[in-house]
Amino acid sequence: MKSWKYFMMTTMVGSALALGACGDDSTTDEVENETGTEEAATGDTQDEEAVLEGQVSGDGSSTVAPIMEALVEEYAAVQNKVQVTVGVSGTGGGFEKFIAGTTDFSNASRPIKDEEKAELEAAGIDFTEFKLANDGLTVVVSKDNDWVEDVTVEDLKKMWIEDGTTKKWSDINPDWPAEEIVFYSPGTDSGTYDYFDEVILDEADLVKSATLSEDDNVLVQGVQADKNAIGFFGYAYYLANQDTLKAVKIGGVEPNNETIESGEYTPLSRPLFTYVSNKALAENAALYDFMQYSLENAGDMAEAVGYVRLEDAEYDKGLSTLEGLK
Repeated sequence: MKSWKYFMMTTMVGSALALGACGDDSTTDEVENETGTEEAATGDTQDEEAVLEGQVSGDGSSTVAPIMEALVEEYAAVQNKVQVTVGVSGTGGGFEKFIAGTTDFSNASRPIKDEEKAELEAAGIDFTEFKLANDGLTVVVSKDNDWVEDVTVEDLKKMWIEDGTTKKWSDINPDWPAEEIVFYSPGTDSGTYDYFDEVILDEADLVKSATLSEDDNVLVQGVQADKNAIGFFGYAYYLANQDTLKAVKIGGVEPNNETIESGEYTPLSRPLFTYVSNKALAENAALYDFMQYSLENAGDMAEAVGYVRLEDAEYDKGLSTLEGLK
């Protein structure tokens, strides 16, 4: 198995994969599990009976994308005649494609909304939710910021909720500089934005001065370059850039594997999902096989790219549910 920690370091920052922050369809990139010949060239052969052929398509969250990217790449060595494509249109954009029936599965960094469920029902698409890993949405500042170490949820509300004022660090804490805060946020089609909106903003308007981007690397680079900047995104993106970014503690708790898994890092700990078409699972052997492989390996891949694996019982539950949909 490849070193996916290295994979994350070399691709997130360089945006070779152009992972959007759960962005719009116009910036969708796809990673393909091509029907290649590398295995044949290296003498890697497979049992004829185990070889599948077919196509599998997914889309959705850029937060989930690093896990899915790794799964797709590793799956190529197992079933090199199955073509798996995974777009990165964001959680909301991914659900739009799933509702339209153009994808087999949809990755999400938040639970599916009631209105999305209703649209799927109207479209006649039955689906099943599978959990892949846990994430801690991480609030970050530049390493050059030497005053912010810890904030409360109330501090975040004061910073991020639009109130018609120009926000300064000294407005949050009088010991901090009287410098204007520079905000970087995922776009509004992002599951990460939706989650932050729910647990921090209470669905109030985000500060209007924020730079919104569908590319996580834009957020990373913006915060890196400005000591007065603050932003937020998935934990794995922080880990990939921790040499130049500082994670801000929330209520005295820093995001790490232990605090995210235990839920102590609250309210910013969250599960990551994929939603799969039941009909496609029953009719497409390649999709079923890929989803089985994904659930069997999601924990290892989650840890490798910087997220937190679920308990084994959760993956076993998912595999049992998948078996029932065969």
